[in-house]
Amino acid sequence: MKYHFLSWLALFGLLGAPAMAQGKTGQPSIEDLGDEIQALKQTVKTMEQEIQEIKYLLQDRIPTTPPQNAILDLGNSPFQGKSDAALILVEFSDYQCPFCARYARETAPLIKKEYIETGKIKHVYVDFPLESIHPLAFKAAEAANCAGEQGKYWEMHSRLFANQQKLEPWTAHALAIGLDVSRFEACLNDAHQAEAVRLNLAEGKKAGVGGTPTFFLAYADPKSSSVRTITKLSGAQPFAAFKSAIDKMLAERPATNK
Repeated sequence: MKYHFLSWLALFGLLGAPAMAQGKTGQPSIEDLGDEIQALKQTVKTMEQEIQEIKYLLQDRIPTTPPQNAILDLGNSPFQGKSDAALILVEFSDYQCPFCARYARETAPLIKKEYIETGKIKHVYVDFPLESIHPLAFKAAEAANCAGEQGKYWEMHSRLFANQQKLEPWTAHALAIGLDVSRFEACLNDAHQAEAVRLNLAEGKKAGVGGTPTFFLAYADPKSSSVRTITKLSGAQPFAAFKSAIDKMLAERPATNK
């Protein structure tokens, strides 16, 4: 009830803006009022999504284990950066999560520029769709993996986060990034990528992931696809938080990883 009150309060405040402007500039047009209302609806929808995310995290539905020293099998997970980078940033994320989209929009480009493109870290993405609150997230993960089969995983990855409010129809995204649509649809209708997403979910739960986005930093083991996590970062934290954690681990990395 409190959230509904806040939403209506926001509605009153925003709708009051045209009325105030009216005294200075004249009667607002129907089109202007329509644009105001549509913008307000989107703002309220985003607020409700974020409230839902917070409520989910507070309920602590997924039992967690200690964040440090969890063993993650990264297998064939998609990655950016040098394959032999000494430090690995593992991201557990969800294409329908607004906080994940915020990270992808605001923080990820800075990490990519300073650490991934310079060869200092390898960024590994692992799907962790929260199906109970994000009904399209699991299929979105499949869509990204299906795009990956045509060599365009990261193009689909970026597009899904940039179009989080318009995830369906999936073929529209496939067309936009130049995929063979028939092949893409066949992949979506097949079960093999769904199984891959379930394996990712199991990895996350084993490591104590309880919400998205969740990040782990680990030193690479050139002899194995598995890593032992050292540092955990939860949520869409600012770049400074990642920079501090990454720089610390780069400075302290074992001699065998230098």
